[in-house]
Amino acid sequence: MKIPANKQYGMSLTGLLMGAAVLGFAAIFGMKLIPAYMQDAEIKNLFDAVARDPEMQKAPIKDVRMSYIKRASVANVTAIKPDDIEISKDDGGVSLSASYSIKIPLAGNASLLLEFNPSSSN
Repeated sequence: MKIPANKQYGMSLTGLLMGAAVLGFAAIFGMKLIPAYMQDAEIKNLFDAVARDPEMQKAPIKDVRMSYIKRASVANVTAIKPDDIEISKDDGGVSLSASYSIKIPLAGNASLLLEFNPSSSN
C-alpha cells in the first residue's frame, strides 16, 4: 500500500539539520555558561562556610580574609581575588559579599558578560 506524498508526515532532511544545529548551539552555549554558575555557587558556599565558622565570629578582618583564601585555594576558586571581598562585622557576626563579572567568549567577537553578587546569608 503506497501513501501519496501529500499525505505523508515526518521531518525533512532540512528540518533535521536545522533541529540539530539549534540543539548543537544550545549545547555549546550551556557548556560555556555552566562553569561560571558552578563557580558562583562555590563562592557562595565558601562565604557561608566562613561566616558560620565560630572562630571567625570574633576574629579580625584579615584573619577572615585569610580563612577565605585558604578555602578558595582548596576549592580552586579563581573568579574573584581576596581583595574584591567586602567583609563586615556586626553583632559579633561576619558577613561576606562580592560583586564581579565574567566575560565568556562565544564566537568571533560575540561574548556574554555575566554579573554575579554572591554574599553570605546570616
